[in-house]
Amino acid sequence: MLDRAYERYRVPELVLSGGCAFNSVANGKVYERSKFRRCYIQSAAGDAGGALGAAMQVWHGLGAHRRAAPMEHAFWGPDFADGEIESAVDQALAAHADRAIRLRRAASEEELCREVAAAIASGKVVGWFQGRMEWGPRALGNRSIVCDPRRADMKDILNRKIKRRESFRPFAPSVLREAVPQWFETDDDVPFMMQVFRIRAERRAQIPAVTHVDGTGRLQTVTRAANSRYYRLIECFRDISGVPMVLNTSFNENEPVVCAPREALDCFLRTNMDLLAIGNFLLVRQEEGARGDPLEAAVALPMSER
Repeated sequence: MLDRAYERYRVPELVLSGGCAFNSVANGKVYERSKFRRCYIQSAAGDAGGALGAAMQVWHGLGAHRRAAPMEHAFWGPDFADGEIESAVDQALAAHADRAIRLRRAASEEELCREVAAAIASGKVVGWFQGRMEWGPRALGNRSIVCDPRRADMKDILNRKIKRRESFRPFAPSVLREAVPQWFETDDDVPFMMQVFRIRAERRAQIPAVTHVDGTGRLQTVTRAANSRYYRLIECFRDISGVPMVLNTSFNENEPVVCAPREALDCFLRTNMDLLAIGNFLLVRQEEGARGDPLEAAVALPMSER
């Protein structure tokens, strides 16, 4: 079908939509088996995206001819003010006062990203709840669980602590856009994690947690313009590890992806996640007998007194 479409139109760019467009393995083979060289798949290209298409159809039907620019990010869902997050954190910790959880607020985005990157590099499983929720089926860096892709045992750790899914199912890498050609055999924008590319053979041993058995990865490309905080987190991890990507999976445990702060806190407290970065707040689950944690703070005090 793609070959016939190319022969008819002779345009090297392709747009796919519909539920079948979520088949990331098939999408990755577009470059290998056809003459198309760029492929765009919107973040909610299945049934949910029909609402956007209907709105655009009505808009044009009313006589408007504004050219629609392509979506370059998917962060169109709800976000929550600092006060809402603060209130949810206070309530959750008050209800679980018996838990060994340390809390503090990062002084800046830079401090937040550096500390979380260090936790990832040390093997911690981190919940990352930031900004507006993603629109579509993929967690793209605002409602994500992030981990170290260098650890061969990270899939097992994730499945044991949180996900509890089949061991053969791969986890995805979120990679800095400019680093793609150094790590993957195909170089293109994949902002919505809709395509599988082959990881360069010489790189696979460095990132076993996100390398599937066939040497591929379902990547998400991250740019500073689309998500500056997530981009900075990956940059900080790269500065520590030399690897410009993190393992990214959806923030949930056999449930819909978390949306509101309360849901993120419930998932963190219910599972064995090590750290939760929710807005600028850092919640760290303490190991038994641990002392001198850099995030240590008095959980018993209300937020206004900390």
